[in-house]
Amino acid sequence: MFDFGDDSDCDCVAQFVDDTLRLDASDCPDDGDLATESNCRATAIGALRDRDADLVVVRSAGLDRRYEAATPLLVAAGRFAARADFHDEPLADRALADPLDAARLAAGRAGPVATIAAETGLVECATATEGYETLFRPQVAPILATERVVERPPPEATLRDRYELDTGATVRLYDAPDADLPMYHLTPVELTLDGAATATLETASQRLVTDALEGQRAAGRAVRAVASDDQPVETLAAVLDKHTRGFGVLADVFADPAVTDVFASAPVGETPVRLEHEGRAVRSNVVFTPQTADALASQFRRESGRAFSRASPTLDAAVTVAGRSVRVAGVTDPVSDGTGFTFRADSRDRFRLADLVANDTLTPAVAGLLSVAVERSASILVAGGRGVGKTTLLGALLGELDAGTRTVVVEDTPELPVDSLREAGHDCQRLHVERDGSGMGPTEALRTALRLGEGAIAVGEVRGDEAVALYEAMRVGADGTTLGTIHGEDPETVRERVTTDLGVAPTAFADTDLVVTLERTDGRRVADVSEVVGRDDPAFAPLFSPGETGRIDRGSSAVVASLARPAETYSDVREAIDGRAATFR
Repeated sequence: MFDFGDDSDCDCVAQFVDDTLRLDASDCPDDGDLATESNCRATAIGALRDRDADLVVVRSAGLDRRYEAATPLLVAAGRFAARADFHDEPLADRALADPLDAARLAAGRAGPVATIAAETGLVECATATEGYETLFRPQVAPILATERVVERPPPEATLRDRYELDTGATVRLYDAPDADLPMYHLTPVELTLDGAATATLETASQRLVTDALEGQRAAGRAVRAVASDDQPVETLAAVLDKHTRGFGVLADVFADPAVTDVFASAPVGETPVRLEHEGRAVRSNVVFTPQTADALASQFRRESGRAFSRASPTLDAAVTVAGRSVRVAGVTDPVSDGTGFTFRADSRDRFRLADLVANDTLTPAVAGLLSVAVERSASILVAGGRGVGKTTLLGALLGELDAGTRTVVVEDTPELPVDSLREAGHDCQRLHVERDGSGMGPTEALRTALRLGEGAIAVGEVRGDEAVALYEAMRVGADGTTLGTIHGEDPETVRERVTTDLGVAPTAFADTDLVVTLERTDGRRVADVSEVVGRDDPAFAPLFSPGETGRIDRGSSAVVASLARPAETYSDVREAIDGRAATFR
């Protein structure tokens, strides 16, 4: 066998559980680190000489390290060692501890050893990686957790930012030379605990089950029952509660106020979670497993009271995660290849137009026009595809209303920042609607909003029969601002959707003053601001597309003219818009 030396004894215990090779490294001085410790690699590959595995997992100090990316190389090395031992015993031994070097040596030789290296896949796996540190980046989590995080950052990545979250987790933002998107690298606090604390966490989780502990403080009772005096009891209790009663690592992600959206594509487990961070798409080191999907589905059913199963394979619910209201959209079999989720959170602090200018969603000139238009009772539709920031922009526009303007918000799922607006002194009221007939419908809600008095009306999403009532509000409630979001990639698509799909007459659609279209590039941005012109056959005149078209400066904008107050001229309104734009620069 390959000589590892007197100081390199590995005490990992290898065992197959179904098609998974598990290494118990509890007593191993090298902690079963397959990236840096050749003797631990030799233990794993030695076990794989006898049979293949779909996954190699190392368990140590209460943590599981899943070497999914490295498993093919380890399996290939095991096959090679078993077959090459007859022809070249020293090289077969080397493959146990250093399969990359063994692959290099085998590929340079003639005869059966080179053939075996090719047939077992050793050469192919070895040439596909730059080294052990690159390939052996395991997904790590406490044993009680279902989700995993990749502990090591991407190779050759450049650290751009680092900050701590209230949960104790650490966020690092990396730029990698070969990656299309930046990396959001999360280190939950449980991965910073020492071995004794992690072992206590595992024991406490077992105590929860054996003692049938329940209630909000059950995790704390379980931890205090098994922890020593010098251990971080409060931290351990918070971690245990997060992974048993809470939403796991998702709670860490939404504890970051810069994160607004989380995407776990179906089937979960095949790709890492992606996020929206400060309005930009990023990849993450967080991986949901099928067990994560099952646990989250159970939580969502319990929190929302809504079904989610094969019989009811779609979910649209609102839950509270890390103190934030989060809208959850889920799909599962048979309408999808497995389970997937999209999460969208309200910001703790609502976005203002100035914030959207700062993150390049819109320019100061666009912000100036929209601010004055909202203030002066315009009717505006915010359009775009999913996830482009329609609700965020609508919430920011509500903030441009005078604080004394009575505002009624109509939503089926609460997303607009009504509470934040109230805290800022706005007179804002939300009407909850149900689209399944179990409560007040959106059409009835809109008519109720009109009866509540003059002011502004905002509709979270225009997508049904309420469209007719909304345009009725535009017609008869002319003294108030009317706002809404709608799906549509451009103004023409919006007009077609409203007049054809939703049954609004073209002459009624002409009461729309502006259609603001958002798109996603490397972030989110306003791609077009158009005014509606004509009544019998309404068309569009771009004001910004995305830059200024000159229509406003030429004095040709009907909307700008309509915003004039008594005794004001078109030039006065232009000056007001320019002055407001200057405040956003």
